[in-house]
Amino acid sequence: VITECALAERQDQQGTWITKEMIEAYTKLYELGHAKSVEVWQDDKLVGGLYGVDLGTVFCGESMFAKVSNASKFGFISFIQNTKYKLIDCQVYTDHLASLGARQIPREEFLKFLT
Repeated sequence: VITECALAERQDQQGTWITKEMIEAYTKLYELGHAKSVEVWQDDKLVGGLYGVDLGTVFCGESMFAKVSNASKFGFISFIQNTKYKLIDCQVYTDHLASLGARQIPREEFLKFLT
């Protein structure tokens, strides 16, 4: 999933922040149980997914991709329906995330979720 996120072309964005070193770091976090990955498959092909960091009751979404329309949305919705999270940190507010129910909160409110 993380490699597909790195390869995904995005509007108004050149290149990716997901370097080889970042892939190695998130892989280590996954091995330690601190990162999660969601895969969406269709006809034996990986068509969407997302990954992020698990902080107990907070999930920090790092990146997502879709090769089939709405595949990442399906993965996201399936993922959160079966979790204990009180907050999903989307990091960057976008119209796409707003369509999934995201909203901006003040920093003080965000910090309360981390304590």
